[in-house]
Amino acid sequence: MIIVTGGAGLIGSAVVWRLNQLGHENIVIVDHLGTSDKWANLAPLRFKDYLEKDDLLPLLESGDRCPVGTQRVQAVIHLGACSSTTEQNASYLIRNNFEYSKRLARFALENDARFIYASSAATYGDGALGFSDDESQLTSLRPLNGYGYSKQLFDLWLQQHGMLDKVAGLKYFNVFGPNEQHKGEMRSVVLKAFEQVQAAGSMTLFRSHRPEYGDGEQLRDFVYVKDAVAMTLFFLERPEVNGIFNIGTGQARSWNDLAHALFAALGKAPEISYIDMPEHIRPRYQYYTCADNAKLRSAGYAGELRSLEDAVADYVRGYLLPGLHLGDAPPVA
Repeated sequence: MIIVTGGAGLIGSAVVWRLNQLGHENIVIVDHLGTSDKWANLAPLRFKDYLEKDDLLPLLESGDRCPVGTQRVQAVIHLGACSSTTEQNASYLIRNNFEYSKRLARFALENDARFIYASSAATYGDGALGFSDDESQLTSLRPLNGYGYSKQLFDLWLQQHGMLDKVAGLKYFNVFGPNEQHKGEMRSVVLKAFEQVQAAGSMTLFRSHRPEYGDGEQLRDFVYVKDAVAMTLFFLERPEVNGIFNIGTGQARSWNDLAHALFAALGKAPEISYIDMPEHIRPRYQYYTCADNAKLRSAGYAGELRSLEDAVADYVRGYLLPGLHLGDAPPVA
């Protein structure tokens, strides 16, 4: 049995979708559905049971090896977290992202289950130290927000307790793709811009407030969720590969590139305007992110990654325009 926390979210539901394609249905999904439409991501998927996140740990810690039935938990893919980079309640982030993760990791290791968890590229802060996933640099990183710090704390806790070489921690960069409609303000710019263009024929991007970057020329490592999932499940197939790994394309592309890819996918001429970045965002805004993928490749991952243009086209034409979720229809090539 495989437990997937955050299994109704963007990456989590895509992980379950891919596991289904590979023939796995003995899956327990854990999440917090609340009042959002996140439940709709689950409808096309096949799994054995669903649990709210507050119900999982008491079951695991009661002495049972599995939350349903008597089957052994073979793997825990821990993707659940509060991922809002603007969350101000640091105590909540510690309880939800850090303490919960510690308890789940202990369970997995004590029961010989594979443990794969989501760290975050937010741990790199402003990128002044680069984006290397070398564990020896963990203590030098300075995240810019509480979310990033909660992820950094867990990475450090595993390292300090000698567990980091027994688990796989994945630092996801800017993941986008189907099943993110529920994310509100944390939705990708692809989805937000798609909605703008459909409604008004045009879209907006933030102006640059640093002279070395033009408007819309701020750079990000945009990674399509299908590629992020393929990299994630590499670690399920290779339990001997452990430590911290970046999950990104290894290429930095501009917001303007992304906007042009969106208009091309829609068959429309680009109509882009620029607005001032809110004052409160500017001190913590990242102008450049790019995953160093050398460690992942040297570990044996050989999968090809989609270009930004191909990924946006797949997302827009395969899912956004027809209004589909992953699993609703055969995936678009």
